[in-house]
Amino acid sequence: MNNHSETESSGHNSVQNNSDNIPGWNEELELAFSAYKGFYIPGRVSSRHKTVCEVLVSGAVVQAGISGALQKIGKQPVVGDFVVLLDQPELGSRMIVNILPRKTCLSRGAAGDGGGEQVIAANLDTIFIVTSVGKDLNLRRLERYLAIIYSSGARPVILLNKIDLEDNPARLVEKIQSIAGTVPVIPLSALSKTGLDALSSFLNPGETVALIGSSGVGKSTLINSLLGETVQKTGGIREDDEKGRHTTTVRQMFLLPNGAVLIDNPGIREIQLGDSAEGLEKAFSEIVEAARNCKFKDCTHRDEPGCAVLKAVEDGIIPEERLASYHRLTDELAFQSRKSEIGLKRLEKERFKKIAVDIKKYKKSTGKL
Repeated sequence: MNNHSETESSGHNSVQNNSDNIPGWNEELELAFSAYKGFYIPGRVSSRHKTVCEVLVSGAVVQAGISGALQKIGKQPVVGDFVVLLDQPELGSRMIVNILPRKTCLSRGAAGDGGGEQVIAANLDTIFIVTSVGKDLNLRRLERYLAIIYSSGARPVILLNKIDLEDNPARLVEKIQSIAGTVPVIPLSALSKTGLDALSSFLNPGETVALIGSSGVGKSTLINSLLGETVQKTGGIREDDEKGRHTTTVRQMFLLPNGAVLIDNPGIREIQLGDSAEGLEKAFSEIVEAARNCKFKDCTHRDEPGCAVLKAVEDGIIPEERLASYHRLTDELAFQSRKSEIGLKRLEKERFKKIAVDIKKYKKSTGKL
């Protein structure tokens, strides 16, 4: 958490067993937490490291480990999670023992052969997709971002940063709007603080906004500008390819003076869709809408007769590259789904193999072989 929060002092009484000053806390969370009595306190994960989390608890920030029971069942807290801590500072122990129900959850497809999902952050109200003028502006990448954000349940907003470097930013906004639909597209300059007033309607007390985007697009600069002080390191971009240098290395929560929460994320190099089928439909709503008039219900919009989507492309209503991107992403989703199934089958096979080995060892130890 940033330095707008008080740090903990010594002694058990320094952290109150209540939810005061935990941004985003509500009645539903209070009800979920009411099952815990005694030395349990609520908190919200403000940053996550390899083995410990920094957790905001009643106006203070404490460090807490993750219980073995949680790790055993594969439940891992992420930044933005509301959690239950077993609070025993006199024993030198604060431990996250459970994760309270998530309102929204931003995730992407995990790297590797096993498929699955990697959770990025939780309990987000709005997600700022930060891009910038120049080579970073990529409509196909923005489509991917929109798909995973729609699947998360949060509200997407696209920020076009560094407009002071562009002669005609309105042209770029129009270009982005062609694939964004009703998603707000806001031009701004985080460095000169131009256009930041347009963000105020999304930065409401108790609400949480996450920033995602490539390295070098200005996420850290935007955080600093909104806070009015330097809390995040910033770096330039390489002149040869305009790619940014990683200055943010961990996800971290910051609290604005009005009580709104910002979550900064390291630059994302690869955006795998994971389980984003529903989000993909929302990101390409005009194609889904046109598909309602296709002759066949299972139309793939490739070469079938009576395809309303292909007709819309032919009539210039839907750009050809937009449909090509839709095909590419739906194919990727299908591949990710198959990969996940293979991964699950492999895990199941390994589990039964281990059970068989354990049974054999037991029979050998008891002389029943």
